[in-house]
Amino acid sequence: MMRIGLLVASAGLAVASAAWAGSPALELEGKIPLGKVSGRIDHLAVDLDHRRLFVAELGNDSVGVGYEPTTDTLYVANARDGSVHLFQGAALVPAGDIALGDDADNVRVDTRSNRVFIGYGSGALAVVDPSSRKRVGDIALKAHPESFRLDPSHGRIFVNVPDAAEIAVVDIASGRQIGGWPTRDARANFPMAFDSETRQVFVAFRRPARLMVFGADDGSVHANLDLCDDADDVFVDARRHRVYVSCGEGVVDIFEQRAGKYLRIGHVATASGARTSLFVPELDRLFVAARATFQQPAAIWVFRPVP
Repeated sequence: MMRIGLLVASAGLAVASAAWAGSPALELEGKIPLGKVSGRIDHLAVDLDHRRLFVAELGNDSVGVGYEPTTDTLYVANARDGSVHLFQGAALVPAGDIALGDDADNVRVDTRSNRVFIGYGSGALAVVDPSSRKRVGDIALKAHPESFRLDPSHGRIFVNVPDAAEIAVVDIASGRQIGGWPTRDARANFPMAFDSETRQVFVAFRRPARLMVFGADDGSVHANLDLCDDADDVFVDARRHRVYVSCGEGVVDIFEQRAGKYLRIGHVATASGARTSLFVPELDRLFVAARATFQQPAAIWVFRPVP
């Protein structure tokens, strides 16, 4: 199998024990060593059935990952040549390729519409049928899409399009953009999360470092909060009404909704450059990817929310 800059780690099974004296909202439970991995790590995905965490080694090659459970298939998007490689089953047997042509990036799976969406190129989401493993369409955007999130119950996709200074709103059924929320003075909107319960979209900006909360139905701004520097991932913990933001400055910011307002309740230290993360509600764990430094090897830090 060709090298695609991808590691597979045991997700939430055997991790080294570790003490943590940080925020009471998040405790370090352990670390999963990644071996000889150098450079940045970007994009994580989880396979709950096989208890595996997929880790994209951006320092070796630029890839995005997504797991489609109904066909037991891992999608690996390669930005360098614009291809998407498919691997199936516990043995990750090669199951075909999809050529997108340029800058294949984030992968999202929508089991309700039975589609896989992949951001790529100068402005598009590729639409893939997981049953046939074929691209069946494209959704045009104004510029390259960064993080995007699905709202299956309302048939929408929210897309960060930083070079167009907007958050695009896409209709899944028609396969086209139907709206856009201008970001105005906020720039570099890369990470995004969506809370289906409150119908809010969380967008982290890097210039300046802010977390903004938008109403999903009209794009109105519900909150505008100070944030750690170099944010790269945002996740909603619906059970606790919290939001986790991992930042390259070496922290995870934790926000909690109280009486309709969001308050920062934690600022947990990780490691410099550890900006990629994945919150898995089914495991109730936040995985943070810490790249190798002169002091310590690369590892996945496993955090347990408290209480």
